[in-house]
Amino acid sequence: MFFFADRKLEIVRVHLMRTGAWSLIAAIIVLSLVPTSLRPSTRLPHDFEHAAIFMLTGFTFGMAYRIRHLCHIAGFIAFAGVTEAAQILIPGRHARVRDFVVDALSGAGGVLVSWLITNRRQRR
Repeated sequence: MFFFADRKLEIVRVHLMRTGAWSLIAAIIVLSLVPTSLRPSTRLPHDFEHAAIFMLTGFTFGMAYRIRHLCHIAGFIAFAGVTEAAQILIPGRHARVRDFVVDALSGAGGVLVSWLITNRRQRR
């Protein structure tokens, strides 16, 4: 068990992590596809916003689904590409290669961090 010794608590943890992971995916889709005027704005740098949400999502997915991490990484690369490309269809939005690179690397980095944590704990 990763966080909890009790099997029931482990099941609850997995369900919460999976709900959180899919909620973050939904948030990325909404934030990527709404017109610019409807997006919330922060004072954080644009690349940091992208990196933070994709890394958090990658980490959450890696912790929620602790197998097939390479498939998760490939999925995040594809997801980053699709969300950027879909912005071409939205008036006032545009796809950026830089955003794709930041998103793909951050999602993959989040999955990698979760893999490192789970492998370290499983070895103990």
